Amino acid sequence: MADTPPSSPNNWDDLTVRLMSGAAMMVVGAIGVILGGVWFQMMVVFVTAVMVWELWMMIRPESATSGMLLAAGGASVMSGLLLDQTWVGLLLLLVVPAIGATYLKTERITFFIFALGIQLAGWGLVQFREDYGFTWILWMILVVVATDIFGYFAGRTFGGPKFWPKVSPKKTWSGTTAGWLAAGVVGAIFAVWTNAGWVIVPISMILSFASQMGDIAESALKRRMGVKDSSALIPGHGGLFDRFDALLGAALFMLLVAYIFDVPGVAF
Repeated sequence: MADTPPSSPNNWDDLTVRLMSGAAMMVVGAIGVILGGVWFQMMVVFVTAVMVWELWMMIRPESATSGMLLAAGGASVMSGLLLDQTWVGLLLLLVVPAIGATYLKTERITFFIFALGIQLAGWGLVQFREDYGFTWILWMILVVVATDIFGYFAGRTFGGPKFWPKVSPKKTWSGTTAGWLAAGVVGAIFAVWTNAGWVIVPISMILSFASQMGDIAESALKRRMGVKDSSALIPGHGGLFDRFDALLGAALFMLLVAYIFDVPGVAF
């Protein structure tokens, strides 16, 4: 989510709608995360499928039927991976990105990379919930949420220099830094109340940066496609891709950490 410098009272006009729709998403998401198992899996399958559809519609809005078919295909692949979690099964994640890229005449690489990233991040979230449990996934979500919320309010309150104006012109250094600090606080809380160790503090701050990069990547995509939001599904927030872009970045980063590096203390 982008943050903006203070300019007028209109900066806060969308706050009520954002809070209401955000609260509704929080309740649904919390139920899925707490219940885990098939409930969390199906929630992730649905969200990733919708984001694939939104991605397609940003690139090829005149072909909605194709987008829905690709979303259905993505949901089928994700559901199948819940039963076959081998490396061979993971190759199925290439199917929807490859089909979509083949069908497109432009932005083929764009669709392929983002569609693959969406599905891979969704698969990673399911694996994290199953392998490490509720506390671990709660930590990751809270880091992303704290980064988002504190970045939003700090950016709109203090404004200041832009973080990356060519890619995300509304994001400021004040909001970006506030997100890092908030993530560090979340990490400190988990260091005290779990056996994660204090290494979780810098990891939380790096995870915060990864989530911001997910946000910036989607912002760059929207600027490239000339759209304001990925869709209009969520009042005050745009689409699911707009809402979960940061979580995608965080999930992809944690996949890298979990499967390439050996970082002690992150398993609660």
